[in-house]
Amino acid sequence: MDAFSQLEKRRFWILVIIVSISGFSQGMLLPLISAIFEKDGISSSMNGLNATGLYIGTLLVSPFMEAPLRRFGYKPIIIGGGMLVFISLLLFPLWKSVVFWYVLRLLIGIGDHALHFSTQTWITSFSPQQRLGRNIAIYGLSFGVGFAAGPLFAPLVNVFEGLPFIVSGILCMLAWSLVFMLKNDFPDIIKGKPGNERLSARFKGTMAVAWLAFLGPFGYGFLESTLNAMYPVYALRNGVEFTSVTIILATFSVGGIISQLPLGMLSDKIGRSPVFLVALGGGSISFFIASTVETSTTAVIAMFFIAGLFSGSIFSLGISYMSDLTPKHLLPTGNLLCGIFFSLGSLTGPFLGGLFLEFDAGFSFLLLISLFLAVLFLVSFIGKLKQRPIAA
Repeated sequence: MDAFSQLEKRRFWILVIIVSISGFSQGMLLPLISAIFEKDGISSSMNGLNATGLYIGTLLVSPFMEAPLRRFGYKPIIIGGGMLVFISLLLFPLWKSVVFWYVLRLLIGIGDHALHFSTQTWITSFSPQQRLGRNIAIYGLSFGVGFAAGPLFAPLVNVFEGLPFIVSGILCMLAWSLVFMLKNDFPDIIKGKPGNERLSARFKGTMAVAWLAFLGPFGYGFLESTLNAMYPVYALRNGVEFTSVTIILATFSVGGIISQLPLGMLSDKIGRSPVFLVALGGGSISFFIASTVETSTTAVIAMFFIAGLFSGSIFSLGISYMSDLTPKHLLPTGNLLCGIFFSLGSLTGPFLGGLFLEFDAGFSFLLLISLFLAVLFLVSFIGKLKQRPIAA
């Protein structure tokens, strides 16, 4: 039994390392390509459109991910996804073209989704219930640390424009090679079940039991893309220095990294729903206060840090919540839907943020984010109340 637990422990940490390097590549690509395009005089609208390639790739491949996982198991999907990511990264320096780079980002979106879908489902399938929140929190933490470290490598562009892509590609390849140390495994599915249930039926069944949990990935996708893509534009227009903007965004990430594990462990003890509601409510209040103190950069930095402590964990909390609500044979579908909702949130954020900036509303951009989180809080609270009589 002890040898088996050691085996699971090694598998868990290898999967965590793979995810952290994936986060690193994503975190580096966003600011790096934006800066290169800005320097080359590419319009901001084209720059923003190019950034959507990652999320559109995720959405395009999502309906086709579950069947190969059920048929071939976790390891081949991770190998295929990782290979697509590091090969695409190494191809960037070959030809600088908006269209070519968009295609490469699309392929990275597909590869990353294969990676995340497989590792997420694998971790949720073998984690014991009393450690599920902790394990998923570490998973989210590893991605967050990698994502936060990624931009630090973007200045390598000053040495040679292709160098950040090459370094990132090599790191991804090294992390990816660790998966060959793992023995393949399959989802619990299909033990005693042919697994030929239609995808639409599985989607419908999973949505019926776990729709509340998908608000976490959707909300985090909205936050991440809106804060990184649209808030800098708003802040710069309001006279905030670029250096201060990067510090503001970094403090949100640091807040999320610090609270990820404590909130995950707390959710193991008192339940996912109350911790999820606290995370949404605390984030909404923090962004509301930030919108009232925008004249002080220091105050905004402090409130972004507090907002990160609360809402920076809603993605991993959502995955743990989904795993609690979803039957074992539907776990792959649940993890697939987490990825889809994250991508939908990531596409919705810049769209709404862009509309806000275009129409120049008479209130703070941060108030928009606060209202968004408040709506998610209300939907979650009302949804949980409506679930109680059914549970009883």
